[in-house]
Amino acid sequence: MAAKTEPLYLHVARRVAAWAEGGDGIGLVVGATAPEELAAVRSAAPGTPFLVPGLGRQAGDIAAVREHAPAGAGAAFGLPGGVALVNVSRAIAESALGDVVDPGEAIRSAARSWAEELRV
Repeated sequence: MAAKTEPLYLHVARRVAAWAEGGDGIGLVVGATAPEELAAVRSAAPGTPFLVPGLGRQAGDIAAVREHAPAGAGAAFGLPGGVALVNVSRAIAESALGDVVDPGEAIRSAARSWAEELRV
């Protein structure tokens, strides 16, 4: 009978979490397009910073991001969990394309909208 093992990404997450405890500025990149894995990685690395791509054009799960990798979490914000940097740069930049009167305002508006959407 083969031994049941955890997925490699969870093993890596646990190792990174241990290294992150030393305050060495290490974190994990965890995509918003895989909500179950995002939850599992947050569970394995509860205080570890995350870079979260995959929202916007890639149609990641915003509810999962808000729950497991909220922008504005972490000790600096008085909330549990590791801080998360959520990347939606393509969606914000693309708001200035097409028949737009003021590209700068379109970008500002898109950035504000995403910030509100991601706020905890």
